[in-house]
Amino acid sequence: MEGKDEDVKLGANKFTEKQPIGTSAQSKDYVESPPAPLFEPGELKSWSFYRAGIAEFTATFLFLYITILTVIGYSRTPNKCATVGTQGIAWAFGGMIFALVYCTAGISGGHINPAVTFGLLLARKLSLTRALFYIIAQVLGAIVGAGVVKGFQPGPYEFLGGGANVVSHGYTKGDGLGAEIIGTFVLVYTVFSATDAKRSARDSHVPILAPLPIGFAVFLVHLATIPITGTGINPARSLGAAIIFNKDAAWDDQWIFWVGPFIGAALAAIYHQIVIRAIPFKARE
Repeated sequence: MEGKDEDVKLGANKFTEKQPIGTSAQSKDYVESPPAPLFEPGELKSWSFYRAGIAEFTATFLFLYITILTVIGYSRTPNKCATVGTQGIAWAFGGMIFALVYCTAGISGGHINPAVTFGLLLARKLSLTRALFYIIAQVLGAIVGAGVVKGFQPGPYEFLGGGANVVSHGYTKGDGLGAEIIGTFVLVYTVFSATDAKRSARDSHVPILAPLPIGFAVFLVHLATIPITGTGINPARSLGAAIIFNKDAAWDDQWIFWVGPFIGAALAAIYHQIVIRAIPFKARE
């Protein structure tokens, strides 16, 4: 038995742990991206800049197409027990974000959401030039996506609300605004955490696919807030559906689905960059 213990000790000394785990890995080197300039005119001459915008347009178009079709399909079925239900709608939104972020992350960063773009802009992850271009592309993609759904089934689309976001009966506008702020905070905080360079270096022994937690966050937020606002947390998604549906009910609460997500994104950026990463304080050292 003593000989066996000796063999174990010898083996432990000979084959040391190559990858530190837990807090011991925090000292591992990682590369912190430099802050993006506020204006970068040179981007306008680069094909990769326009390719990224096209990717954002296409991804947001596909996102609206699949998700609004799912919402309309659920709403038009008399027997709700025979449909995908609220969970199915939440899975459609979360699943599409997972797939689309995976497809476009290497091209544009896979934002597909003006609130995400705004949060990353505040954190100096991209220039104002690129952020504005992305938001325009996202909104246009959302309008086209909702428009294609309406073109397929104009009757049900008009009758069943067009997938537009509104504050549900029984809730106040304050309730809706709060739900959008917190829901977007969850999403954007997850984006920051899943794409954090320090986390990737420290926890490289744990494989992480960034689109997965981001898509799962969208799924969970939808489960919680579909009964309140139909879940916006994406101003492009809300505006695109409102423009194509074009009824007073969709426009009355539209401000909630811009103000709420932008506040939530700003809070997530501040929390992650200042509290979690303490980046402003590191810059002084």
